Amino acid sequence: MLTNIKYKFKLFLFWAICLTTAFVSCKKEKGLGEDPYAGGKKPLDLTFISKTIEPDVVNAGDVLTVRVKGLSKYINDFKVYVNEIEAEVVTGSTNDTTLTFKVPLTASTGSMWITSQGQSFFGPIVKVGGKVSVDASWKVINGATNNNNNGFSLSTIYDIEALPGGNYFLGGAFNDFELNGTEKLPIGGIAQILGNGAYSTSGVNFGKGAGGADKSIYSITRIPTGSQAGKYIIGGSFTSFNSTRINRQTLNNVARLNTNGTLDSLILRDVINPKPQETYKNGDTVAAFNAGVDGFVRKTFVFNEQVYLVGNFNNYKRMYLPNSSYDEKVYDYTRMRQVVRVNMDGTMDSTFHYNKSTRQSAIGANGVILDAMMQNDGKLILVGTFSTFNGTQANRIVRLNLDGSVDNSFNAGSGANSDIISIRYNANTNKIVVGGTFTSFNGKAASGINLLNADGSNVTTFTGQPITGGITNFVGQLNNGKIIVSGSFNKYGDYLRQGFMVLEANGQLAVGYNNTGGFQGAIYDMVETTIATGSQVILVGDILRFNGTLPHNIIRLNFAN
Repeated sequence: MLTNIKYKFKLFLFWAICLTTAFVSCKKEKGLGEDPYAGGKKPLDLTFISKTIEPDVVNAGDVLTVRVKGLSKYINDFKVYVNEIEAEVVTGSTNDTTLTFKVPLTASTGSMWITSQGQSFFGPIVKVGGKVSVDASWKVINGATNNNNNGFSLSTIYDIEALPGGNYFLGGAFNDFELNGTEKLPIGGIAQILGNGAYSTSGVNFGKGAGGADKSIYSITRIPTGSQAGKYIIGGSFTSFNSTRINRQTLNNVARLNTNGTLDSLILRDVINPKPQETYKNGDTVAAFNAGVDGFVRKTFVFNEQVYLVGNFNNYKRMYLPNSSYDEKVYDYTRMRQVVRVNMDGTMDSTFHYNKSTRQSAIGANGVILDAMMQNDGKLILVGTFSTFNGTQANRIVRLNLDGSVDNSFNAGSGANSDIISIRYNANTNKIVVGGTFTSFNGKAASGINLLNADGSNVTTFTGQPITGGITNFVGQLNNGKIIVSGSFNKYGDYLRQGFMVLEANGQLAVGYNNTGGFQGAIYDMVETTIATGSQVILVGDILRFNGTLPHNIIRLNFAN
């Protein structure tokens, strides 16, 4: 039997070889075995010998020399580029084996290459130094992560709040930070770091952090004065804080934390108890800040001991304690679209964005509110995808009076012709900077960036260049007037800028501040600290890569004077 199987296998193999030989022979007869690339251009005999640049970090304008082979044949027909910017060749010291060139003044970190006769030859990476650098002393190593392993685990940091002692609170969608979280005790969307970036639990106890819904904290605001001074308002998408028990999922996307990071709560006595045999249910512990909404909260603000909530919601919710039990909570609902103001006990302020005759809010925006800011006088400026607010024309930007009505004295005029994604205000410069997908603002050409006066009017001295290859999704002005811009773009005017750039207050690229290489991701917030040599800027967001580093969603940059 075994001999018969071996015979059949050999016979099958023989016929397979015969068929393959016949197929190949047929191919050859038809000429399909010929080189399909025959007749094309032959590669030039030009190569780089140098694998690195000396010194390791150079400055714009420096003269560099690299070793090459075979350049003399093309000495009158070649160009040199540093990260897509053409470099000036020093002809007197360039020959068959040596290439000398100047680093362009507008160059940034990236590869260098030679082009000749339509062919490109890539050389070593040129690391361009300048006035912006990644802070090597920053202690963040693994940063914000998410260990859910569900294939779509966000670890974005949405907000950073500076604390009086020099530490910072971070809020986001992560459940781990610096690999300190565990399955039993995750770091649920909130963490504390020291001034040098090191993770710290000193003085705080967040427990399991945010739970339920998206388990995300989008905004953290410290209460500066008043009866609740030193405590924090957090907003986002969550239904609990430091609890995974179903009957403790009683929060509605907003909460107040004590100074030590615990949930600000109060104990109730004589609670309705349908199960009197379970005597522990005669009492209950609930959030002291009895307020919530039925959608996510994007921004929180505090002014005059009142809390402003801005986001994507339709109703304000407040627990009705007299009818609530330990296991079942009853809520009162009031229709309040996108914006609501509440007192420190959580009661809604009906003098803001509310129509007492209809017992609900005004219409609000006819689109999505993507970002918001508060001016020193308590007035809110909202930006997003909308074209009207409360029925009044407001093209992607609107300022509200202290009663929630549209402030017609805001001089944004016709506003933006497309979405505004980001808005920030700098108190030092008294200017507002906006970024998004728009190409004009109040009749002025503006390619995704515009600088405004505090009254909403255009800063006439700011003239931006066209942004191509993507969009702007974050803008922020430094105290010295320079503007940080990030997004998915790859060019600003004729200059290569891969997702990150620094502009002067007039809209021109800041010389010496655009040396960094490629950026990938999105920035959501920044904090600037003045130091003796300039300033340090912490950026947070969904930051995947910056200048060859992997920031894990938080990075600190040094900006030299």
